[in-house]
Amino acid sequence: MHDWIDQALWSLDRGQALVLVTVAWAQGSTPREAGAKMLVSDRQQWFSIGGGHLEWVAVDVARKRLHAPHVPARWIERLPLGPSLGQCCGGMVHLLFERLGESDRGWLGELRDRLRAGRAAVREVGLDGAEAGPRVRLREAPLAPGEAVPGKLLAEDAGGRPLFAEVIAPAPLNVVLFGAGHVGRALVHILGTLPCRVTWVDEREDLFPDLLPSNVHVEATDTPEAVIDEAPPGSCYLVMTHDHALDQRLCEQLLRRDDAAYLGLIGSMTKRRKFERRFQARGIPEERYRRIVCPIGEPGIAGKQPAVIAVAVAAQLLRVRAGVARRAASPIV
Repeated sequence: MHDWIDQALWSLDRGQALVLVTVAWAQGSTPREAGAKMLVSDRQQWFSIGGGHLEWVAVDVARKRLHAPHVPARWIERLPLGPSLGQCCGGMVHLLFERLGESDRGWLGELRDRLRAGRAAVREVGLDGAEAGPRVRLREAPLAPGEAVPGKLLAEDAGGRPLFAEVIAPAPLNVVLFGAGHVGRALVHILGTLPCRVTWVDEREDLFPDLLPSNVHVEATDTPEAVIDEAPPGSCYLVMTHDHALDQRLCEQLLRRDDAAYLGLIGSMTKRRKFERRFQARGIPEERYRRIVCPIGEPGIAGKQPAVIAVAVAAQLLRVRAGVARRAASPIV
């Protein structure tokens, strides 16, 4: 979700000049939403603001000014998608361009640390001046889980000067995945590209790959139940270990905690019925164990290959995320 921060710091460490391009205002039909980002260097490009001619023009503008002297370090470009770019969207996009250098390393590192600690931040960028130094300021930003990003991130400061301000928050979806088998590995490969935080749990440390997505944290432990106690409320849990008895223990503990946004259990309907009988014998209320999703995966996506199951589960989690966002945006009456 915020891989652009790590990529920017990585590039600065290697002496690469960069331009950070952000969608500052999206009007009408546009390829990407406000806040979408892209990084551009002399020869490379990372991430996307929507592709097509819009992105081609943005990369061209960024590279022409990448080393240009006596021009602002931060500026806005207004691009109508239909008339000037020939894109079918027909909307209007305002892009913020920021040339990044050594002086930007401080706020980039601070922002990364805040996000890793689970804290949101408001990033404010002053736009009135050609000075080379950074005009970037971070401040605290309490943010409800799933809160929608506004379509316009351009504003004015207290003195009436133009200002870009965006809320950058940790991913609203926290996923705890038990099991590093074939399906677990396939699922982590997908979740690593999505806006979520993943805690991946298994006692078999040798099953974890050496390279992991930046949003995935590994817990190699023989007491996976302890991870449940540490997870924040409203997390999504996926129970897909190699041991049915362990699956049952994990589900039972999660049902007693009773604050999961989603609890998925890998297996058949037969496994589900067996578990339900055992939960009933242990005094767990039916309304709780009925919430378990088993078999897991979005209905209509059929197949038993690990990659197919992983796609179906990821789609189901995205539906959960959309529901969290809708509920957060609904007025309280």
